Order: sequence, then structure tokens, then C-alpha cells
Amino acid sequence: MMNPKRKRQLRWLAANLCRLLLFVTFVFSGVVKLIDPRGTQYKIEDYAVAFGVYDWLPADLPLALAFALAMLEFYLGFNLFFGIRRRTTTRLALCLMLVMTPVTLWLALTNAVGDCGCFGDAVHLTNWQTFGKNLLLLLAAVLTVRNYRLLTRFITERNQWLLSLYAMVFALFLGLYNIRHLPVIDFRPYRIGTDLPQAMMAEWEGESREMHYADFALQTMEGEDITLEWLGQPGYKFLLVAPFLEQADDGTMDRINALYDYCQQQGYPFLAVTSSLAESIDRWKDLTGAEYEFVLCDGTMLKTVIRSNPGLLLLHDGVVYQKWASADLPEVSEQMEPLERQHLGQMQYRSRLQSVNRLVLWFVLPLLLWTLVDRIWVGRKLYERRKIRVRRNLEVPE
Repeated sequence: MMNPKRKRQLRWLAANLCRLLLFVTFVFSGVVKLIDPRGTQYKIEDYAVAFGVYDWLPADLPLALAFALAMLEFYLGFNLFFGIRRRTTTRLALCLMLVMTPVTLWLALTNAVGDCGCFGDAVHLTNWQTFGKNLLLLLAAVLTVRNYRLLTRFITERNQWLLSLYAMVFALFLGLYNIRHLPVIDFRPYRIGTDLPQAMMAEWEGESREMHYADFALQTMEGEDITLEWLGQPGYKFLLVAPFLEQADDGTMDRINALYDYCQQQGYPFLAVTSSLAESIDRWKDLTGAEYEFVLCDGTMLKTVIRSNPGLLLLHDGVVYQKWASADLPEVSEQMEPLERQHLGQMQYRSRLQSVNRLVLWFVLPLLLWTLVDRIWVGRKLYERRKIRVRRNLEVPE
């Protein structure tokens, strides 16, 4: 028979290893979804199409579900790490895995959706890899539920609610910011700094294993492909991307029209691309007074190019220099100098590592500060109790 103390130590070790596995997976998955809520929204829409319920969904429901799922995963992972509300948190984690594991098994068997979207565009897994991952997480969740009392706390029960509230507020603001603006970290192929003609040629010539750019095609209304011709033009050019004009935000059309007038004056090519039909394009022109030319491209491809409808790209010699969401479109006037003399015309490149470091810094520093305060508070309480015990020992008569 195994020593009871040894057995308890092994149970503690297994429970906390499972806790750490769930923490890493949930927090990473939640953060990736909070950085790119639109991407998760599009994936939920793919699921809805596969289940045949897309036409029944309210227009805003997929985005709301994407946001709620990201918040839940982040919250569970954060609480698991710090040992906050251990019983409730472990049960919620188990419930989540009991839902997701059968879904991913169905995906693996049917391949109805090519990528589950668990980690957004940051990490791509096959459906069978996703099912294997979820099966492992399900087993880990079962172990943590059975041994939740053995999960080590890193914050006192007295102060755990403040730490949990801080995590939720941070996640809330991060998700809302990335819904209104572009993702703070761009995991997609069309990020700033990408040389589109060079990337396309590399895929066409078989120099790249992954195919992200080869299917990006700009076609005129008559069906003529002008992709390389337009991208290959030297100098600056603007590309207005509106995957679906029927759903596009027309609240910033004055800025777009002013930008088009500026491009006309400076001689910069300006092109709008959409997947909508000619009737929708004509309606858009009547509604907004747009005079720029429209070309066609696949809607799914355009949603990959930029997470905004509409969104704007600035290219120079085919290289992506800047990207703007509809809420951040630049204000220009015909009196402005050429882009070569402005900050607007400079590449706004930031490496993923820089973006990750900034994000971690904003989240971790306040977290460490509050954890330190909690440890000081605990240490003070222990010191006071020790002083009381010493005083009582001194007062005991011989």
C-alpha cells in the first residue's frame, strides 16, 4: 500500500499540473480571441452555416458569442492559475470542455469547418489535432474538479475578488478596443510590412508551402484580373476594402471621399474592392456620393485582409505601409503635402514581439503590484500573530 502522505503528494502534483495545462490553454485561447474578436465572429458564422442555422441568427449574435467565449476562457484560465473560487472555476472549466469536445469530434469526423478557430490565426490545428487537445483538456478538467481543494492558492480569499475583477475589466477593455479598432497584434498574412507581389509570386512558383496570397485576385466588373498590374504600380496607392457593402459602416464616408479627392490631386491610385454585386455597388455610390472605382474579390479573402468593413490600406510599391479601421480613417485635405513628406506616408511597422511585450507589460505590472500588496498583507498578519504568541508565552507564569 502506498503511504497516504505520498499518495496525497502525487494527487497534489497531478492536480496542479492539470491546473497549469488548463491555465495556459484557456488564457492563450482567450487572449487570442480578445485580440481578434472579428476573426472568432467569422468562425462562429462558419459553424452556423455548417449547422444550417446561419439564417436564423440575429446579425450581432456571432460577435456577441465570440466576445463572451473569449471572456469566459480568459476568466477561467486566470482564476485557475491564482486558485480563485476553485470549486466554481474547475466546474465551469469541465462544463466548457464537455461542450467543446463533442463539437470538435464532430468536426474531425465531418470536416464541416476546415479550422476550429480555437487559437484564431495565431496557431492553426487540424480538426483531429483539435479533438486530441480537447480530449486531454477534458481529462485535466476532470482531475481538477475531483481535487480542487488541492489547488494551491496564489492570492488570499480576502483579496481574490479584486484580482478577478481586475482581470475581467482588462479583458473587457481589450476586447472592446479590438472590436472598434484593428487587432493590436496582427496574426494574419496581410500585416504591415508584407510585400504582396513578392509573396504572391513565391506561392505561384511553389516557394512557399502555405497559400495565403495566391487567391487574392482583383477583378474588374468585366472579369479582367488586374491584381499584379495594380499592385505593381510604383509609389503610393490606397485600397479601400469593404467585404460586404450591405453591412459596411457609411458613417465615415466624408473622410473617404476627402481622401479620394486628395489622391486625385496628388496622382495616387485609389481603388475600392468588395464582394458585393453591382446593384449593391450602385446603391453605395448613390448613398455616399462615391466616385472611386470598384473591383471584385472573394469576401472571405477580404475579411482576412483587414478586420473592418470598410477598412483602408496604404501601399507603397506593393508593400503594406499602413492599415486603418473605419473608426480610425485619417483626415486629409487637398491642401496637404504629398505623402513622402508626411508621417502618414511612413510605414507604421511594429513587430509581434514588441506588441506582445507591450500587452504583457500593461497587464502584468498592475497584477504583480497587487499580488505584492497581498503578500505584504499576509506577511503582516503572520507577523502580528507571531508577536501575539510570543507575548502570551512571556506572560505565562513559571
